[in-house]
Amino acid sequence: MYLEKINLLNFKNYEEASFSFSPQINCFLGGNGSGKTNLLDAIYYLCISKSAFAANDAQSIRHGADFFLVDGFFHSDGLAANGAGGRPPEDKVFQITCALQKGQRKVILSDKKPYEKLVEHIGRFPVVLIAPNDTDLVREGSEERRRFFDTMLSQIDPLYLENLVQYNNLLKQRNSLLRLFADRRYSDEDMIETYDAPLIELAYQLYGQRREFIGIFQPVFQKHYTYLSESRESVDLVYESELADPNFRRDFTHSRVRDLQLQRTNKGAHKDDFIFEINGFSLKKFGSQGQQKSFVIALKLAQFEIIAHHKQFRPLLLLDDIFDKLDDRRIWKLTQMIADEIFGQLFVTDARPERTERFFSGLGTQRHSTWRHSVPANAQPNADQVKVFRMGPSE
Repeated sequence: MYLEKINLLNFKNYEEASFSFSPQINCFLGGNGSGKTNLLDAIYYLCISKSAFAANDAQSIRHGADFFLVDGFFHSDGLAANGAGGRPPEDKVFQITCALQKGQRKVILSDKKPYEKLVEHIGRFPVVLIAPNDTDLVREGSEERRRFFDTMLSQIDPLYLENLVQYNNLLKQRNSLLRLFADRRYSDEDMIETYDAPLIELAYQLYGQRREFIGIFQPVFQKHYTYLSESRESVDLVYESELADPNFRRDFTHSRVRDLQLQRTNKGAHKDDFIFEINGFSLKKFGSQGQQKSFVIALKLAQFEIIAHHKQFRPLLLLDDIFDKLDDRRIWKLTQMIADEIFGQLFVTDARPERTERFFSGLGTQRHSTWRHSVPANAQPNADQVKVFRMGPSE
């Protein structure tokens, strides 16, 4: 599966633009502010139906405009894009359109038809993004880590996504009820119970799915970390959840008084965390910058492998300015994986063209591809090339 073409209208810094891509390696080269990362984000938006960087959808609308549109064409390449994987009898092109008008709900179309439910789109066109701010997974709080694992699980397991959406909706409604009770200075135990029972059941569903997944994910992650670090240290992922306590139901009910005081739900699957450890110690406290970078890249590489295994085809891989953040040894490890054709379609951004050329030009004989300079944005992709896009301030 690969992205053939994308059209942008009023998306971030793009007023109007079209790009046709190679099924293999695509390099976006240019200085800061040239639109490299925004183009990656448009690709991510097509796949996930939301931005990887903007906190809300409206922030993706270009300044001065009142809407945006992203239109893309995915080629199945003999693989189904239907969440369940599999091989249809022949190739197919899928048109995906994402649009947002200010003050309205966003629209996601598949072959010009709306989904019955937006969640039906997640996982059809899987994507993995490796970006400079990925170390926030280590430095920031549990919400960042839950979001990472939730996004990954949602792309491979429709039931998990359904449970997660229902849980978050119930949680939002329960918190609104708690605020209402606080404003009116009264509470209704029976009304709260109507939310508590289904919320607890969904929390147990999420807990079981997360626990099972970590058991599968951890050895894959450790394999990639060992490769990147050349076996210099050992790493672990520890899944922590209040639901592991056999008294969770009782504790959840007993926390209602505190919930009313704080006007939010203080126990549940939304409090789960994934602890990152190196040599038995906290990665955040004791890991070096290089170790933290290797850790998060290993997480993303494991994400790629797990998704590819479940879908039976490789997701898109987006590498945003990572060459500027990694040492040569880690870059060489990644380029070796590219040379070995571990990945499918690859999108890379870099502010230093000579560095990207140095890393990728040596792959020609191994991937049967050739380096080409300044390929026009409207050029037709060739399966035997590394395609380069020179980004300028006007893009």
